[in-house]
Amino acid sequence: MDKFDKSIKYRSGLTNYLLDTGDEVILVDTGLPFGTPEEIPDENTPIYTGKDISSYMDAFKALGYKPEDVTKILLTHRHVDHSGELKSFPNAKIYVNEEELDSEELKGIENIVPVKFTDGAYYNFPESQKIADGVYYIKAKGHIKGNSIVIVENDGLLYMIHGDITYTDEALYENKLSIVFDDKEAARVTLDRVREFISNHPTVYLSTHTPLGHENLENKKVVDLNNPPETIPVGEVVFKTATGKYVCSICGYVYAPEVGDPSNGIPAGTRFEDLPEDWHCPRCKQGKDKFNRA
Repeated sequence: MDKFDKSIKYRSGLTNYLLDTGDEVILVDTGLPFGTPEEIPDENTPIYTGKDISSYMDAFKALGYKPEDVTKILLTHRHVDHSGELKSFPNAKIYVNEEELDSEELKGIENIVPVKFTDGAYYNFPESQKIADGVYYIKAKGHIKGNSIVIVENDGLLYMIHGDITYTDEALYENKLSIVFDDKEAARVTLDRVREFISNHPTVYLSTHTPLGHENLENKKVVDLNNPPETIPVGEVVFKTATGKYVCSICGYVYAPEVGDPSNGIPAGTRFEDLPEDWHCPRCKQGKDKFNRA
């Protein structure tokens, strides 16, 4: 955080991906759960993904698919902005890094396939699992212990769907870690491997939290680390009246004053502003500074 410059702002968003192989429909992550309150930023908000355009399931159905069409879901990691609608696809096999199985977000989900990464190296990534022809699941620890990357091979290009290796593509080009990681050293190793891979293979970099993700996909834009894209200015941010609820910008946990946090001794009726300064998100353990008003 001592390297964080809040005067620099980048466009942000929330994008997830669907792969139609002709034989299978495969999802990579499943967005926020329906009903998650929209975040309300202020001038000190460090991470804000933008106003709601569509719920995940509405966006999924708008593509012309039905939940029963989905055969597999590849989870980059457990955070709820990536796993929020897993239960909406009861017939799909959900592939999850086996190190994620004890997470709160996956409790009560029966159709999980623990991935042990038994297929050896995928280029410079030491551990991988082949999911389908041209679709590979890669162990990529750092952001969290069970973080994974999905790489799709198609028409001579390699599409890297990476979850939260970086929040902005600018971090990839500038070779900087993106603020949130469970294991800083592992995050550095993973980013180094990603950059090495991109340097040696025609890669389209598909991010979750920047509009550059879907823009890169639409344009089939191959990364050139020596020529970063021009940063498009952030548009006007509208400040609205808050509800009293706060949303963790990292994992999507909603703190509701009327509920409190009983698991940590916080009684119902406690305003977010009155929580102890050392209070942490009960789901991802981040501090109060990572929460946005809703």
